[in-house]
Amino acid sequence: MGTIKTEYKSFLDDIEKNIKDKDDLEYIKKRFASFVDVMLDQIDYILDYKKDEISKLEETQKELEANMKQIKQVVDNIERDIYDDDFDFEITCPYCNYEFFIDVDENKTEIECPECKNMIELDWSGDTDEPQDNCNGNCQGCSGCNDEDDDM
Repeated sequence: MGTIKTEYKSFLDDIEKNIKDKDDLEYIKKRFASFVDVMLDQIDYILDYKKDEISKLEETQKELEANMKQIKQVVDNIERDIYDDDFDFEITCPYCNYEFFIDVDENKTEIECPECKNMIELDWSGDTDEPQDNCNGNCQGCSGCNDEDDDM
């Protein structure tokens, strides 16, 4: 605004030097002051409008950042679920039906039930269709692994 004030003063000094008729000089000064007031009002309006727009953009930016933070948390959780090697495996003891969790370790072939202390054989292959050699038919919901072809 300093430049505008300097130019305004320079303009007034210039017209005072070059316009000799006092009535004309006063008319030009008033008319120019009126014009400058309108221009300054318009500049203030534009500045206020731009401040409002910037404020809205900043608020939208905050909302977007909050949304991105939530999305990042969800993606991180999904990534952790997919790629985390340290997940637990639920075991139900076939002897006492006690449920417990163990860390997946494909090198372990058996585990002791923390409740009844019986040894539970671990099969990491996930293949439950093959008959088990050591089946005694006492598993919950089991009719015996060695009962093949009971289609009758």
